[in-house]
Amino acid sequence: MSRLVPAPDALIGLRFDVAVSKMLGISRAKAADLIESNQARVLDRPIAKSGILMAGETVEFDMTEEREEPEPICHDMAIVYEDDDVVVVDKPVGVAAHASAGWTGPTVLGSLLDRGVHITSYGAPGRQGIVSRLDVGTSGLMLVCKSDLAYREMRRQFAEHEVVKTYHALVQGNLKEDKATIEAPIGRAKVSDFRFCVTPSGKPAVTHWDVMERFGEATLVSVNLETGRTHQIRVHFSSIGHPLVGDPMYGANPVTAQELGLERQWLHAMKLEFKHPRTHVWTTVESQYPADLAHALEIMRARHPQALATAD
Repeated sequence: MSRLVPAPDALIGLRFDVAVSKMLGISRAKAADLIESNQARVLDRPIAKSGILMAGETVEFDMTEEREEPEPICHDMAIVYEDDDVVVVDKPVGVAAHASAGWTGPTVLGSLLDRGVHITSYGAPGRQGIVSRLDVGTSGLMLVCKSDLAYREMRRQFAEHEVVKTYHALVQGNLKEDKATIEAPIGRAKVSDFRFCVTPSGKPAVTHWDVMERFGEATLVSVNLETGRTHQIRVHFSSIGHPLVGDPMYGANPVTAQELGLERQWLHAMKLEFKHPRTHVWTTVESQYPADLAHALEIMRARHPQALATAD
């Protein structure tokens, strides 16, 4: 029995064995077995388990049997802030914000509900309480609303760009300036429904960045978003010739990612600052680098011991 599945947006740019494991909800080793036995393949081109799943491709599976499996739960997703109105999680890589077509991995919403966390019923079915999302391949802080009041107010704050979202990103090359703003509209790329690009017909997007460390071959930056377009940081830095390290979908060098042990883009949502929806107290929540990004940064620093950190 053969099944065709368009490559989900969340899995574009991942190794094929990683993508297959996410699509089928199986281990990476089992996914590799399916690929090597040609039971999982990409239409119209040969691909090894270490190959990269590209935008617009279709994956074909030969399945001897299909079982409806329950959504897997992420048990190691830390809750870094919680009260009666909101919960802020430190989302690991490989976890989606909510369920979507073609995604069989864990979700923030499903994992919170599994723990017994009450979530407001406000929001689209399957996306209750969610007012801002992170990509599957991006780790870090994400806020979910528990109360109806919080949903209404936090949706307004995000829509009106009142929430301060700070990311750290490692980008290829040496940025010329110590700080700058990228203001360029973002829309879907004509070549693919899964990839985005800077285009005059896109929606307005504004990204501010400040250099934290310079390595010559790469630059560590702190990024603040005024808008929240899909793939905004990835698209904007790619558009100025500095794609995120580990992001081949937007032009990054895969050799650098391999040398740093990265299997995803070096991007982490570090800090969320918002006015509490009930008390109106300015609230700040912070995160730390996950193990894979910290390890990659250690290797980069070891390669460039004379790297310069920019003073605050």
